Amino acid sequence: MMLTALAQIGIVLTWLGLVGGAAEGVRRFTSANPEITRKIVHIGSGQVILLAWWLQTPTWMGIAASVLFSLVALLSYRYPILPGINGVGRHSLGTFFYATSIGLLTAAFWPMNLPQYAALGILVMTWGDGLAALVGQNFGRHPYKIVGSPKSWEGSATMLLVSFTVSLPILGFTAGFTASIGLIAALVALAATILETLSFYGLDNLTVPLGSAVLAYGLMTSLGL
Repeated sequence: MMLTALAQIGIVLTWLGLVGGAAEGVRRFTSANPEITRKIVHIGSGQVILLAWWLQTPTWMGIAASVLFSLVALLSYRYPILPGINGVGRHSLGTFFYATSIGLLTAAFWPMNLPQYAALGILVMTWGDGLAALVGQNFGRHPYKIVGSPKSWEGSATMLLVSFTVSLPILGFTAGFTASIGLIAALVALAATILETLSFYGLDNLTVPLGSAVLAYGLMTSLGL
């Protein structure tokens, strides 16, 4: 679907506005944990990669948006620009890594006409990591820690299941649903879960999408799929 650059920007900004409005509504009018607000933004914002894929957004636009939001994210750690997402002085750089990962994956896969791998990486990060955090914080009864922040087996299991659920349809719709595709999706999900477990200071917002996308691309290419 080809639209003018201005129209594409308008669609994306409208979506981000809806996501931000939903998060702000939850923050203002409910007693929900602040983490819920952050995860609404975390998951909702990531869906712009699907809009970019559908709209056939040019590479330069994705990279420019990534640079812009990366700068906003860095400023938000010092100034209250994104109060619902970052607190001033917050030690995690997750929001910055989030924006950066979108730009890097766009730069890597858009020129190759392989946007599905960028979408896979971003959606594994948004849905997998986002839901894993919510499940772990609210239902995690079996904690563990390897490096970085504590995790729970319930959260990691959610990360594994959601990552597989995200990877399978993206790879299947672009290359056909076969046993090989199922195996690749499972390996990507396992790798994403390990990366999420080992990351700290929000680095999983960079390692998970990049690692998932590169692994999926490598495995698919090696099998000629």
